[in-house]
Amino acid sequence: MSELFVAGPDLLVVSVVVFLCAGFVKGLVGFGLPTIGLGLMTVFVGVEKSMVLILWPALLTNFWQGMMGGHLKALVPRLWPFLLSAVLMLGVGTFILTRLPAGAADLLLGVLMIAYAVPMLAGAVLTVPENAVVVVGVGVGLVNGVLAGLTGSYTVPGVMYLQAMGLSRDQLIQAMGLLFLLSTLALGASLGSFGLLGGREALASLALVVPALSGVWTGQRLRRQVSEAVFRKLVLTAILALGLYLVPLGLWRLFS
Repeated sequence: MSELFVAGPDLLVVSVVVFLCAGFVKGLVGFGLPTIGLGLMTVFVGVEKSMVLILWPALLTNFWQGMMGGHLKALVPRLWPFLLSAVLMLGVGTFILTRLPAGAADLLLGVLMIAYAVPMLAGAVLTVPENAVVVVGVGVGLVNGVLAGLTGSYTVPGVMYLQAMGLSRDQLIQAMGLLFLLSTLALGASLGSFGLLGGREALASLALVVPALSGVWTGQRLRRQVSEAVFRKLVLTAILALGLYLVPLGLWRLFS
């Protein structure tokens, strides 16, 4: 954000720490950078500017995650209807964002995350039959696109759908990367079309790629040390934690 260049070292240090931590979570469980980065930076620079700030870190970390996993040829034929619908609806969410009261989108996203994570951690199993993958994927993609445009977070309900497909850990990580990469590109185009993306803002976003990638690298090293079962619990725990973080944040922004 342009504020990073004019507000002194304090905001710069905060931004580096936020994106380092957000990158670490993303490296560990495969998501969380936009949600954490947006939620924390909103306190300092507002939601619309924070959405611009996350663009370059999200784009490059998701390119790394989505293109380098070795499962691209197997995933694209199964996921393209879901991915396409998610991208097409993102602009609708950004349009709604410009008309919603601050905090409403965060509150909705947090409630959805908690409602999903709690029963799954308690042992519930969510699966998508193979003959329903396309139909369910299109529906989930449409909802995911709207929520991504509203909140800058691409997690709900897309990650739930990908988990329900029964993908292996490495396939799930790469599938999330594809969703997040395409959604980031669509979000950048959408923000630009609504006049929310400026040159100095984009430059500040580019500078924060360094701490974000450093955090991702550290998180990935730790992820390699855990089993697949532990990894799935980590994913669910991260979703629950993000939900518990977003609900009070949304309430605070809604009523402050």
